[in-house]
Amino acid sequence: MTHPSTSRSITAALTALLLTTGLSTIATVLGFGEASAAEVAEPISHSAPDASLDLGFLGSHGTGQFDESAAEITAVHGDTAFTVNAEAATVDIIDISDPAKPEKTGAITGSGVANSIAVRDDGLGVIALENEDKTAPGSLMFFDATTTSATVLGTVPVGSLPDMVALTPEGAHAFVANEGEPSEDFATDPEGSVAVVDLPAEVAAPKESDVHTADFRDFEEGGSKTLHDEVRVFGPKPHEDLPISRNLEPEYITVAGDKAYATLQEANAIAVVDIATAEVTDVLPLGFKDHGQAGNGLDASDSDPEDAPETNIAEHPGLKGVYMPDTISSFSSGGTDYLVTANEGDSREWGDFVDAARVKDLGEDDLAPVCENSPLAGQLGDEALGRLNIITDLGLNESGDCYEELYAFGTRSFSVWTTDGALVADSGDSFEQLTAEAIPDFFNSNHSESNREGRSDDKGPEPEALTVGEVGETTYVFVGFERVGGIAAFDLSDPTNPRFVTYFNNRDFSVSVEDEIEDASDPEALLSKAGDLGPEGIAFLGADESPTGEAALVVGNEVSGTTSLYSVTDLNDDGAGADSDDSADAGASADSDASVDSDGAAEDATADSVGTESTVASTTADSDTGDEANSDTGNDANSGSSSKGSELSAANASASSNASKSGAKGDAGSSDGTDAADDNAGSLPRTGADLGQYLILGGIALALIGFGVLAVFLTRRRGQRRRGERTGSAGSITEDLGSASWD
Repeated sequence: MTHPSTSRSITAALTALLLTTGLSTIATVLGFGEASAAEVAEPISHSAPDASLDLGFLGSHGTGQFDESAAEITAVHGDTAFTVNAEAATVDIIDISDPAKPEKTGAITGSGVANSIAVRDDGLGVIALENEDKTAPGSLMFFDATTTSATVLGTVPVGSLPDMVALTPEGAHAFVANEGEPSEDFATDPEGSVAVVDLPAEVAAPKESDVHTADFRDFEEGGSKTLHDEVRVFGPKPHEDLPISRNLEPEYITVAGDKAYATLQEANAIAVVDIATAEVTDVLPLGFKDHGQAGNGLDASDSDPEDAPETNIAEHPGLKGVYMPDTISSFSSGGTDYLVTANEGDSREWGDFVDAARVKDLGEDDLAPVCENSPLAGQLGDEALGRLNIITDLGLNESGDCYEELYAFGTRSFSVWTTDGALVADSGDSFEQLTAEAIPDFFNSNHSESNREGRSDDKGPEPEALTVGEVGETTYVFVGFERVGGIAAFDLSDPTNPRFVTYFNNRDFSVSVEDEIEDASDPEALLSKAGDLGPEGIAFLGADESPTGEAALVVGNEVSGTTSLYSVTDLNDDGAGADSDDSADAGASADSDASVDSDGAAEDATADSVGTESTVASTTADSDTGDEANSDTGNDANSGSSSKGSELSAANASASSNASKSGAKGDAGSSDGTDAADDNAGSLPRTGADLGQYLILGGIALALIGFGVLAVFLTRRRGQRRRGERTGSAGSITEDLGSASWD
């Protein structure tokens, strides 16, 4: 027979199990207790011999979501990071006070899908929210970042598909890139625009009347402004009106002086917005990069011949690159403002319209062939340019019946520009050169799977994320490679000659997640082992902003779903990084043997920028790899040095910097934030794309908790009944004893 105490123990244990399981499920629904993420066993670190910086891994928060855009754009206030989680349609709140163990503490949810975030110094946060119908107007949601729950303060409407939000350094204005992408079937194409929002001095939401729209209507035919012929306007026109305004799509914004600058990626241009008048004053065409010039080569094929070198970074006369920048930032040097862009490139594919084709398909499917007299006519095989994706509306001869030149998406580089659109410097082919040397077995790998040259035929490393920061007295640009991964740092002390410093990649290429995750017994552990995949957004923290007391980066990785912190160590600071060389080679050569050539191709690579003679920084490589086009991959007529294998050349730069701090944030005053009279006020529960899943999990959790509570109730009732029975029996015995005769 089971002893009553044993029965009670079993019941208690089962009750505890039910309650614990139910509460754990609720925690999962709310998004807490997500997968941890860690440093890979051998992160890749590759630096110039005289590197002034060292990047390293601090810690990471993982969502456990693979290739779902669960970590994109990040912003930081105090010891809290805010990361856009597009998969959940929220912004994750992450405590980074212990950078080795970032921990999610909550989420901010609004009406729509979060695309971007920025936070002012005093804690006024702003989130760009895309409407569920992306062609409809979106909104900005404001919140108080000084409160634990990130109290929502209110919203204001903006244009269609608000893709990015930025703040002026002093925090008086917010800017929104209303991208205005067409619908999936290209039946609707809203206007692109830039919203200029006047912000209150206190931590509060602005009014709708504070929102001003800078549009492109003045550039329409008959308008007061003339659009430069070189600005690319193309594709279907589903509406009878505003063909230019609907075609231009603002992507990313930076501020310099009294102007805001918005990249128009597909148009290969930058829009200039006057802050005071909220007016687009100019649209600057960016021209093209000449991939036929020394130092501007690329590896254009993922199908190299058998027994041929798999890395072939070569120049191709007649091939041009279209900058098409995504991210843009700004900095100041010697009293002059400069713009800096990550030249990712992007095609337009909506409905039946596609503006991309492989070179080998030209001459078929209603596409014109390559002209017989083109210098590219003999390079159409897969081993040369045949696999490369090019832009179909550029490069045709005057009659339009064949391609004289070919134009590739993006330039696999970053560029420095004047604020009037003149090219100052370009990193040339240095991204491919340095990754070929640092990760030779996974050169131009994809992000979702580990392979070699999987992206050579597209956009190579694909520079997308970019930010500028000052470490010590030197200004650096940090560029994230979306596909192969990692962050490269360049010294901007001399804006005309950016100088490679270091490259860091927290990725384990032995793990190919896309190939392994379906059969993995523990998918989250597999994803964590892979490291950081697909850097989408980078936030720079100065030493006074970082939880470590030294500069740091916070990186949102959209494919691995991780928000990671990287240390930025100033090796020029006395005592810093004494042992940095010990970790410089983790799967890559620490001694890059990078020769420094301040002349190189810098004077020759003008990149066809409109109306300017632009100077391009030399980052060529003198390599023995060769190529099928008989082009010497690293041939630099002005370089007197060479190295084994693929040699990265970095442009000389002055050791001293005249650059002033770019000032990503400013002091706009502080205030104790109060809840606005808004339906969204307060801490909101997590909702989003997986609402149905959350409801099911929530129902299961409540049922488990209900069973647990019922078990407790029944156990107590049973115990009371037994005590009552025992009490009744005892009373009867006492009565019997009391009436017994003891004579």
